[in-house]
Amino acid sequence: MSCYRMRTCIIIFIFAFGAFLLPPLAAQDVYQHVSYKDIYSFLDELASRKVIELNSVVKPYSRRMIALKLQEAAAQRDKLNLRQQRELEFFLRDYNKELKEGKDFDKRLDLFYYDDSLFTLSVNPILGIQYWDNGNGSAYHRWNGGEAFAYVGNHVGVYASLRDNHETEKLSDPAYMNLRTGANYKAQYDFSEMRGGLVLSWEWGSLGLLKDHFEWGDYYRYPNIFSAKTPSMPHINLQIDPVPWFSFDYIHAWMVSEVTDSARSQWYTNAYGTHYREVFKPKFMSANLFTFRPVKHLSFSVGNAIVYSDIGLHPGYMIPFLFYKSVDHTLNSTRRNQFGQNSQMFLNLSSRNIRNVHLYGSLFIDELAVSRFGNDSLLNFFSYRYGMQLANVIPNVFLTWEYTRTNPLVYKHDMPTTTFESNYYNVGHYLQDNAREFHLALAWKPYYWWKMHASWTLAQKGPDHTSLGTPRVGIPFMEEVVWERRTWDLGMQFTILNDVHAFISATHIHLPVSAPGYNPDIFSREGWLWSIGGNVGF
Repeated sequence: MSCYRMRTCIIIFIFAFGAFLLPPLAAQDVYQHVSYKDIYSFLDELASRKVIELNSVVKPYSRRMIALKLQEAAAQRDKLNLRQQRELEFFLRDYNKELKEGKDFDKRLDLFYYDDSLFTLSVNPILGIQYWDNGNGSAYHRWNGGEAFAYVGNHVGVYASLRDNHETEKLSDPAYMNLRTGANYKAQYDFSEMRGGLVLSWEWGSLGLLKDHFEWGDYYRYPNIFSAKTPSMPHINLQIDPVPWFSFDYIHAWMVSEVTDSARSQWYTNAYGTHYREVFKPKFMSANLFTFRPVKHLSFSVGNAIVYSDIGLHPGYMIPFLFYKSVDHTLNSTRRNQFGQNSQMFLNLSSRNIRNVHLYGSLFIDELAVSRFGNDSLLNFFSYRYGMQLANVIPNVFLTWEYTRTNPLVYKHDMPTTTFESNYYNVGHYLQDNAREFHLALAWKPYYWWKMHASWTLAQKGPDHTSLGTPRVGIPFMEEVVWERRTWDLGMQFTILNDVHAFISATHIHLPVSAPGYNPDIFSREGWLWSIGGNVGF
């Protein structure tokens, strides 16, 4: 048996028999996708109000974690205003599934729901459409499918989500500077996305084999450590919360290089003709994050990651708590192999110590040299973001400000098999390198079912030095703006039922500096862009 197959068998063995080794106390996890912004923003609001403690640096959250936080808030209803109390009741119609047995509670409408002392199953449809029009043209995106989750016994959770998508023009591409999740088109403007996982959980941790999106770094606009820009990646997910002041997260992901492995690719002939089967080179990523909470409502996180290839699934990178750059020095950085793999480090700080105020910042370090500090002509490869949200200083009003700057060549790598990408989509910030963004947003939520928002965003890009072949050291930050977009965005969202929404928005786009290839046509024209849509499920 090959080493690769042996390691795969070991992973399957751990998941198959791990549940029998766990204590009988019930602790089941499945994950709520990051696209369900309403529940994530509500928990954040509760944390800023100091009703709950929240570790918001790592997403997605599990449904069990969400349910326990809602239960904690329900015990402090007197600290909530009327709209927050109604919103809490609304979410508990769904997440009480994790807290109560049977159906004897004010439960949301499900397509199918079953629950007993051993087995729980929930099934719901997915359906949605979004339409855009800018006066010169229009486009739409529609999707449909279904999702389900189940709990078996005390420790096993499984979930799945399948959706088929159709667009009238290509709205996702690795080069596009928009917030849309990446897509692998199977036909002209059609693609599908399958997410899900198997999770073993216990009282202070969980271990999951997932194909899903994950995000690291506190944010309101967009993360700059790990984002959901790529199509969902298969990965092992380990989360540990052994004590109130410390958490640990680890991911080992199977990325998609889309780099042809000529030794494994082959021509073949059958009755339908001669064809070429293209096989991609394998590509993996390991990452860990240590989060410390020295006092309530304050957290500091530090971690590192490595993207590696051409050495198979390596056990050195599957040890969760290591510093992978040093491992790489042992395995690859010899006199005959000067470059090794592609490593990163990151930091995150989050403070909710002032009631109704969230201060946060994150730093992504792609390459660091102490000699470059203080020398403006020799920049380190940093991406950093900081921001603030004021929530309910005026009741039900939210003010957010966020700034992101990414130096040249951050997220870039000269070896095609170890780039910070999957399916060619950048895993980090959507603007990629040599870019910055200012974002200011105002939101008002008078009722739990009605939200209005207004925002202003300035996004700028400098030259792509990787495509230009510029020397990697001594590149100034954005010496020239090659693309700039300024947007005013106004919108409303209506929540009809759990997972059922309708929305409308108007976005004014101004492009002082325009460059081809950075956005699809519908988002690349000056003037007002109108959008309307609705969805069932996420």
